[in-house]
Amino acid sequence: MPIPNPVAFTLFGIDVMWYGVLIASAIVIATIITYNRAPRHGLPSDRILDFVLICVPAGIVGARLYYVAFNWAQYSGDFLKIINLRLGGLAIHGGLLFGLGAAAVLCILWKVRPLNLLDLVIPSIALAQAIGRWGNYFNSEAHGGPTDLPWAVTIQGQTYHPTFLYESIWCLLLFVLLLYMDNHYRRFEGQVFLCYGILYSLERFFVEWLRTDSLMIGPFKQAQVLSLSIIVIFTISYRVLYKNWKKKKES
Repeated sequence: MPIPNPVAFTLFGIDVMWYGVLIASAIVIATIITYNRAPRHGLPSDRILDFVLICVPAGIVGARLYYVAFNWAQYSGDFLKIINLRLGGLAIHGGLLFGLGAAAVLCILWKVRPLNLLDLVIPSIALAQAIGRWGNYFNSEAHGGPTDLPWAVTIQGQTYHPTFLYESIWCLLLFVLLLYMDNHYRRFEGQVFLCYGILYSLERFFVEWLRTDSLMIGPFKQAQVLSLSIIVIFTISYRVLYKNWKKKKES
């Protein structure tokens, strides 16, 4: 699987990168799906657009700051390099932290139940991740170590694990599973969101072993540390919320 040209097209002398096209497409598709599904959660569709206008920019800023913070030696003293997103450098954990954090604040201001909102948006976020990961393919980044597997990605004559592909497939499957759960098996608010956190973190923990460009916390890969923490916290939270739901059902 050879790496294609990272430039999608040129407009007025400016190269438009596939990375940006894919990220933008992922946001638009996720917004459309969430907009159409909002009434299922008792939310007006127009309110989703209000959330998107604030939370998406917050998520992009958070994703960039998170990435830069863990690669400070590379960006220190060069502000223009810090804000240049054209060549990649967005960390999904930072994006989720800032984006969902902004959503939580807005839920308080607009009197929206936060767990209900999270259950609504999280399947679309998983789909956006599946689409956006292909930006890493065009930028020759987020790959694993050398391999001779038939589906390996070829970069400068060397073949590597396409870890972006592994995560894209997993997130696509997550989208289908979470959508089905939300439509047919949702028992309590927060159930879909917590399942996403557990299942995505499970995949990320193992795929991170293969990656060669991981962000680090000392000798540890930060994505693995964070993934383990999320699995533990979200599993406990799931059990608590499920027990509360079961007690209410039986009473």
